[in-house]
Amino acid sequence: MSIFNSKTSTQDAGITPALLDKITDAYNRNDIDAVMSFFAEDAVFDHAVGPAVNGTRFTGLDTIRGIFQGLFDNVESVNWTPIDTRVSGDKAYCEFHRIAKLKSGEVQDFLSVDILTFRAGLIIHKDTFYKNRIS
Repeated sequence: MSIFNSKTSTQDAGITPALLDKITDAYNRNDIDAVMSFFAEDAVFDHAVGPAVNGTRFTGLDTIRGIFQGLFDNVESVNWTPIDTRVSGDKAYCEFHRIAKLKSGEVQDFLSVDILTFRAGLIIHKDTFYKNRIS
């Protein structure tokens, strides 16, 4: 059985609306220490873009920290506005409108969904999906 297909209840996973709000707030503050405090040591992040069916996979706190720190370093601002959030068992499905202004002046504006899998109140898997505009 995969660690991503557990039968954990929402209560056992530690998922609450307040926790999901705190995670979003940490990202919106670009606070890397706060963001990483929500991830388990053995966490996995599947980015939407990459060569594999799951995009690009990053594993472990240090690697994931580097990915998010790189994002925060390359933007003047980035904001995730929640659209809808649902919880089922050990998973939270979080739909966002994400707007980022890069230091280059480029603006990224798209809709995204994060599927977050939790264990004991910490994210063990963040799987990101988003709409990609083609001009």
